[in-house]
Amino acid sequence: MELYPLLLLPEFSPRPWGATDLSPIYAGRRFAEKIGEAWLTGDECRVANGPLAGQRLADLAERYGRDLVGDAAREANRFPLLLKFLFPHDKLSVQVHPDDECAQRVGQPWGKTECWYVLHAEKGAQVALGLKPGTTRAQLEQAIRETRAEELLNWIDIHSGEMIYVAGGTVHAIAPGSILVETQQSSDTTYRLYDYGRPRPLHLEQGLQAVKEKTGSGKVKSAGNGRHRERQELIAAPFFVVEKYGLREPSLFTTVEEGRRLVEILVAVNGCGVLEASGAPAVTFAPGEAVVVPACVEEFRVRPQWSVEFLRARVPAQARPEPAII
Repeated sequence: MELYPLLLLPEFSPRPWGATDLSPIYAGRRFAEKIGEAWLTGDECRVANGPLAGQRLADLAERYGRDLVGDAAREANRFPLLLKFLFPHDKLSVQVHPDDECAQRVGQPWGKTECWYVLHAEKGAQVALGLKPGTTRAQLEQAIRETRAEELLNWIDIHSGEMIYVAGGTVHAIAPGSILVETQQSSDTTYRLYDYGRPRPLHLEQGLQAVKEKTGSGKVKSAGNGRHRERQELIAAPFFVVEKYGLREPSLFTTVEEGRRLVEILVAVNGCGVLEASGAPAVTFAPGEAVVVPACVEEFRVRPQWSVEFLRARVPAQARPEPAII
């Protein structure tokens, strides 16, 4: 069975810090329980369109390999990137994800470096990114045991349109008042260091081993706005490249870059678009929905319905350094 552009059904993940009203992204969607995350390209996400409808993304990566995940993905049979929406209505726990080296020491295939695109931020919205200068791992451990860990974190104000890089090993947290689009290595390894007294287990031993006192995390320096197709590069980093497009006219795209086939992930954040590829039915996608364009498709077109804004994420075709930070 040949591959084609795949519309994926989001997986809504309950979290005690989440929101019940997701209508800013998912029109009319309200839940009885608090939803913290909407996973768009998780292993359990299922296809909504075409002959592969109902199939899990993880199973398709295993079956189709490089034709789906592309030549630049680290593993041939595993989908390389996880994208999700975050809906923080209360403070997230203080946590850390391992980098590749730390993850492999405990038997994981890779770590979890991520980035957050600030889609919406209320006045005063903040994230914690790393430790205050001069803070040691030992001081953090003592502060956790004395229930004052948030005092040692580097809290920064965030604003709509900003991109934030969170390298593996960075202690971090998110305060309420924003909606974020997260792009990350496809790993769910999270060590919870501190949770404001909420009755959830902590992972202090593994987490403290993963903590780095200094990292390259921070707000990403803007690459500027491109005139062509209203394209803006939000971040180019070792594990992902994320761009934002605002289209009012149809535009042609390719999955081939520097001679390598890449899997493309498009996530609508405003308006509505139709994605077209030769030999495949058109796919309409609206805010909160993701379309995965398999690497073997090579060319596709996005046609806005009046207008559409979307993020485009992929694995870099060649090795990239960490991004420039403000």
